[in-house]
Amino acid sequence: MSIFGVDYAWGRPGPSALKSAGAKFVCRYLSHDSSGKNLTRAEADQLSRAGLWLVVVWESTASRALAGRSAGIADATAAAQQARACGMPADRPIYFAVDFDASSGQQAAINAYLDGCAAVIGRARVGLYGGYGPVKRAFDAGKIRWGWQTYAWSGGRWDKRAQLQQYSNDHRVNGVGVDYDRAVHTDYGQWRVGVSPTPPAPTPPPATEEDDMPYGQLINGANAVTPISLPRGGATSIGFLCDNGLQQLPPARLRIAVHDKNGWSIDQLTVDSTKAKVVVQFKDPKSTDGVSVQRLDDGRVNVAWDCT
Repeated sequence: MSIFGVDYAWGRPGPSALKSAGAKFVCRYLSHDSSGKNLTRAEADQLSRAGLWLVVVWESTASRALAGRSAGIADATAAAQQARACGMPADRPIYFAVDFDASSGQQAAINAYLDGCAAVIGRARVGLYGGYGPVKRAFDAGKIRWGWQTYAWSGGRWDKRAQLQQYSNDHRVNGVGVDYDRAVHTDYGQWRVGVSPTPPAPTPPPATEEDDMPYGQLINGANAVTPISLPRGGATSIGFLCDNGLQQLPPARLRIAVHDKNGWSIDQLTVDSTKAKVVVQFKDPKSTDGVSVQRLDDGRVNVAWDCT
């Protein structure tokens, strides 16, 4: 799939021109810049009324992420405040920009920055804008759940986990300079004022050679978080299995957060292949619409889940 959108900074093409150009979504900035670069509530209202989706990215300076965890905390705090003022729902992600050709040797600092962002808005809402290298490395390390990859510094390679691709620069819509983007996943972090997209039913990833159970698989890695969207009222429970015996590893330890009309309920459990499947029954199945699962172990053992 491919959905066409654009991103721009200081200019304002206007909803009519954007729709005439075929855009379905607009990526806009949050920052400390007070000269008109940022998305405003008035603009968000205007674009939303026109039926365009919005995506936001935080960028102060191109290499800001090299400042590490404390910078991530400060930036995510400011970004969340600005996004909320623009009417962005609290469950939508914010992309953070690495707008230069970051090397593998700089990834530790970038990952620390993303850890700082996650400490403020939660890992499930952290995204990264950048070239192939930093986006891939951040996904591999479990530091992001959202990727907006630019063709710059990517050498023609695309990470399939990235929901957004910036594939061409320096175009004009209604006299305003824009870049061309495409969404390659159904959910790419889009929103309208006060509106999140209806989450699709989860699609289980393909089975691996080692784990052929016909379920979805949790993300591996210490403290990795797997967000699972559910159609409201579409399931009554979630179950877990793991193959630690096959891998000669300790059982998996998980933190389960279930969201319904009453908010979040938290549970912790241990999953062991030598014992029965572990099932968590939803307290209010009719309003349950999501589950967040965090690894409390070292994240090496494969864990599969299914909802019934």
